[in-house]
Amino acid sequence: MAMVVARQQHSGSSSGGSISKHLDAGKYVRYTAEQVEALERVYAECPKPSSLRRQQLIRECPILSNIEAKQIKVWFQNRRCREKQRKEASRLQTVNRKLTAMNKLLMEENDRLQKQVSQLVCENGYMRQQLQNASAATTDASCESVVTTPQHSLRDANNPAGLLSIAEETLAEFLSKATGTAVDWVQMPGMKPGPDSVGIFAISHSCSGVAARACGLVSLEPTKIAEILKDRPSWFRDCRSLEVFTMFPAGNGGTIELIYTQIYAPTTLAPARDFWTIRYTTSLDNGSLVVCERSLSGSGAGPNVAAASQFVRGEMLPSGYLIRPCEGGGSIIHIVDHLNLEAWSVPEVLRPLYESSKVVAQKLTIAALRYIRQIAQETSGEVVYGLGRQPAVLRTFSQRLSRGFNDAVNGFNDDGWSIMSCDGAEDVIVSVNSTKSLCATSTHSNSLSLLGGILCAKASMLLQNVPPAVLVRFLREHRSEWADFNVDAYSAAALKASSFAYPGMRPTRFTGSQIIMPLGHTIEHEEMLEVIRLEGHSLAQEDAFVSRDIHLLQICSGIDENAVGTCSELVFAPIDEMFPDDAPLLPSGFRVIPLDPKSGDAQDTLTAHRTLDLTSSLEVGPATNLASGDASSNSNARSVLTIAFQFPFETSLQDSIAAMARQYVRSVISSVQRVAMAISPSGLSPTVGPKLSPGSPEALTLAHWICQSYSYHLGTELTRSDSEGADSVLKSLWHHPDAILCCSLKAHPVFVFANQAGLDMLETTLVALQDITLDKIFDESGRKVLFSEFSKIMQQGFACMPAGICMSTMGRHVSYEQAIAWKVLAAEESTVHCLAFSFVNWSFV
Repeated sequence: MAMVVARQQHSGSSSGGSISKHLDAGKYVRYTAEQVEALERVYAECPKPSSLRRQQLIRECPILSNIEAKQIKVWFQNRRCREKQRKEASRLQTVNRKLTAMNKLLMEENDRLQKQVSQLVCENGYMRQQLQNASAATTDASCESVVTTPQHSLRDANNPAGLLSIAEETLAEFLSKATGTAVDWVQMPGMKPGPDSVGIFAISHSCSGVAARACGLVSLEPTKIAEILKDRPSWFRDCRSLEVFTMFPAGNGGTIELIYTQIYAPTTLAPARDFWTIRYTTSLDNGSLVVCERSLSGSGAGPNVAAASQFVRGEMLPSGYLIRPCEGGGSIIHIVDHLNLEAWSVPEVLRPLYESSKVVAQKLTIAALRYIRQIAQETSGEVVYGLGRQPAVLRTFSQRLSRGFNDAVNGFNDDGWSIMSCDGAEDVIVSVNSTKSLCATSTHSNSLSLLGGILCAKASMLLQNVPPAVLVRFLREHRSEWADFNVDAYSAAALKASSFAYPGMRPTRFTGSQIIMPLGHTIEHEEMLEVIRLEGHSLAQEDAFVSRDIHLLQICSGIDENAVGTCSELVFAPIDEMFPDDAPLLPSGFRVIPLDPKSGDAQDTLTAHRTLDLTSSLEVGPATNLASGDASSNSNARSVLTIAFQFPFETSLQDSIAAMARQYVRSVISSVQRVAMAISPSGLSPTVGPKLSPGSPEALTLAHWICQSYSYHLGTELTRSDSEGADSVLKSLWHHPDAILCCSLKAHPVFVFANQAGLDMLETTLVALQDITLDKIFDESGRKVLFSEFSKIMQQGFACMPAGICMSTMGRHVSYEQAIAWKVLAAEESTVHCLAFSFVNWSFV
């Protein structure tokens, strides 16, 4: 369809200067340069169309007074459209540059894979030829000479020329791993590349040691990336220290450094690791920047042999970073980590942890790439954090929590830690540090350096068939299931000068309310930083209206069930409600590390370390069918749980605090074991819900009784299942939207079963459910209604109670529109097995 445009010269326009043309309801209007400049000034000050200030500015500008309001409105509309188009064009150009760089990266990865395939084909053909000629094969002296040539026979690591030779060889070997076929790389399980992926990740297959590789696109310059990654303690949480002892130029614009690194042990069951390495930083001819590193020979090499006696010397095979600049900004980065962690030095049951390339990938390689991307997003302003905190400040808090927890788990002598006397049969290790200060800076007013010291109670245990992510998520969301509020109150009081109250602490009641206030999270939500507020009230009459709230700073990581080889952690420390940037921290918490399943796991001994005796009560569920050979099944899933709790003390109270700490950690262990048994898949029915306690009918039978009795007494069906099978009845009952609970008919009725909605309403688990009595969940008015209706329930078999309020185990109020109670009859319909309740349309108040 043709459009006719009529030209109309505005009476107020004049020729000369730049002209801006706009279409307005068939009018072709021209503005002078002065008019356009005035309109731009108004738009810059008031871009919003409904602004009164804009109208005022237009009226005050004489050069705009002779332009119709409708034409000015159209100009502003077109101006906004042009601005949106420019922003969109700029965004599309940025996306196009990233896609071009990623496409280049994928093409290079494809070329590398094609080379790897060609190499495997050649090796396969060679092996076939060798097998065919096996009868005529003789010893090949030339091959032996290649194998037996000493790696460093012609080099001397004690002079710069020898170090340069080692550095150049390290560079060549690293590049062959980063972009070549020196290592047989396979895709990291569960980390498929795609548009939303952080990068491309791979792990080694059938090579010496454990290795991982990552490559991705980062919006930072190469020199900035190299600077960040070389500062390993800032992003690698397991790095205790990194000291550069010698640095000199390499003569080609690069630098050579001799470095001593200490790495924390993740559990109390094995010693920490250290490395003595050479690091080579240089630029390639194509403009790429390389930072490569490898271990120097000699197990005794390195500084301060006495300080290193607590460590096992690990070996770093050629590893490093290849950073290439991209057109239009940003960089493509290749990361390779290749280690030999000397698995022989740890108990047999823990060796999968030190022989797993997945663990190296998650803790080191992927962590490095994620950290770089996090810094890039913070630099560009894409990340917003809570409570007005700067990203760098929050990162420092996370690092201090993680470092403090690692220090407590490892208990290094040079930090001042020493183990208290014990008879060797203790399941909980108690260590003391009389020199430790909690203060981040020496000028903090709450410095605790004058106290008696810090005491740590810690233990490690093997968990069978418990998903680490599920366990840590439960511990985070249900703190009242395992924590003692009074112990938290004691630790919180220690933050204030001269406020120690143990053993005569003020009686305080936990209200059950736990409020989680998020501060920030990493780009993929693999770690969260948050403040926890625990509401408490004093039981003393004179302090009845004084708040006893406790605040905790907490990091939680590894709660994604789909992540492979990741470590799950919950680390927290009491803080003052003012939360200053230099607040002293005393971290405690949990760490759960999955162990890769391996053949013969059932024969592994659990006596390698005394703290593994704690696993004896966790052998739950049916026996593993080793004949099935399914190494990936849940029945073979194992993980190591490490618990460490720290307590400040005055010198005169050391023994009392030690006894309290040991007893408290044992109670926490007992609670965690109960939780682990409840969430273990071995405790679940084949379809949905957990089995009941011994002495009760199976869940399938009880579900049938509940539904059948409901229909018998009320004349309607409780569930509507498409199938009449027992499994279907249980599934329908378990997922029923109303909270359904069953209690025993005793003098003090206790709950014996609840569906998922019932557990959610009471905020508890099936194991803890059996400790809850019926009267505890009702308020005063609810108990009166229940008592008045009880005789009716017993006589006619059911009763309908009006809307009311009940209480969860965490003290939260729950409202419901109606509660129905009925007698659950056994199979013969003459014996009352228990009493069932259905809370309709319940919700937290």
